[in-house]
Amino acid sequence: MTFKTDVSFRKKSLIKLLVSIQNHEEEITKALYDDFKKSAFESYLTEINYVISDLKATIKNIDKWAKPEMVLPSLLNFPSTDYIYKEPFGKVLVIAPWNYPFQLAFCPAIAAIAAGNQVVVKPSELTPNTSKIIVKIIGETFEKNHVEVIEGGIETSEKLLSQRWDFIFFTGSVAVGKIVAKAAAENLTPVILELGGKNPCIIDETANIKLAAKRIVWGKFLNAGQTCIAPDYLLVHQKIKTQFIEYLKEEIQLAYSENPQNSPDYPRIVNEKNWNRLCQMLIGETILFGGKTAATDNYIEPTLIDEPKQNSLVMKDEIFGPILPILAFETEEDLKKIITNYEKPLGFYVFSENKKFAKKIMKNYSFGGGCINDTMIQFTNNRLPFGGVGHSGIGAYHGRKSFDIFSHHKAIVIKATWLDIPTRYAPYGEKLKKIKLLLKWLT
Repeated sequence: MTFKTDVSFRKKSLIKLLVSIQNHEEEITKALYDDFKKSAFESYLTEINYVISDLKATIKNIDKWAKPEMVLPSLLNFPSTDYIYKEPFGKVLVIAPWNYPFQLAFCPAIAAIAAGNQVVVKPSELTPNTSKIIVKIIGETFEKNHVEVIEGGIETSEKLLSQRWDFIFFTGSVAVGKIVAKAAAENLTPVILELGGKNPCIIDETANIKLAAKRIVWGKFLNAGQTCIAPDYLLVHQKIKTQFIEYLKEEIQLAYSENPQNSPDYPRIVNEKNWNRLCQMLIGETILFGGKTAATDNYIEPTLIDEPKQNSLVMKDEIFGPILPILAFETEEDLKKIITNYEKPLGFYVFSENKKFAKKIMKNYSFGGGCINDTMIQFTNNRLPFGGVGHSGIGAYHGRKSFDIFSHHKAIVIKATWLDIPTRYAPYGEKLKKIKLLLKWLT
């Protein structure tokens, strides 16, 4: 039997969750700092406030979103009243990643709860302090048969995926996303996969390069580059490359000082394994800026790399860290050769004062979402869908779309009995000629 909740109960539950998160703000901030030295500002902006805003918007709109939606009937249905009813799928599994462990555990769960589902949240084992506060908040807000947190590592995830779910929401790597999709396919379970990719960032010769440098440094080094939509590599027009690199260096120092290791605003790599992976990418590369590392606290300095080879480690896979390769281009064909060497990315960015060029580039390539003259801010508007395409993901969420993806949209036709048009019934006789004339006139 599917666990069902009415809209009033869902709203009360979400209000209770909102109060709990607000009451535990200091603990959440401390947990994020303990996991990877995330500053209080970043923790509030990208995690706590994001979830609070999402909750407030959902609470405000849930009655409207959940209401049956009346649509116009078709000719064959006339006379009738036609509705779309939104019903919960049932048991939903949310598998959260480690890079934004609070936000990306709660935001999908909020939507699933709003849609009336039972929810199990599996937080990342790589951020244990944040995982503990998630357990605490959910434990004091919900009954276990409504929303539950299950902690654990790979074995726990495998056990969860071996069970039958009505819907699975996964955020993480492409490799693990394939495992999730395969497990879901066994029971034909619908999935949303929020993955990643190598996100290009193009800076042409008309760009405001000082402002571009500032916005790119913010987008790339926020959370020490551990963001799925961060610029992964830069494609800079040859004419401006030298000056642009100088601006990048200036902006890094303005943001994080000459020694980012001492900056209170610069986080750390999540664990030793990922730190080692990133350090391997630096070997043999031409480092223009940065490059310092420290194993004692998983520190990697914001680093600029010049013209890495396409088969190098840093250009092979998504970087997911504070390393930024810079490549020169001269023609649109140069751009095409590099960008099409990879799967469709989750993010895509163009800096240019040439609107025609920027819009052409945005139209010519397939990607999840992007910006002209900024980075990552497509994520901040909950009226915009957020999701990938191809290897960068399946499906999209945010705002109303989040509620909709966790709801089965059930079509209901309420047919009138006061009139019954005989045209559709056999025997058909000469009806075909008449129906063709009628439909030709009506359509």
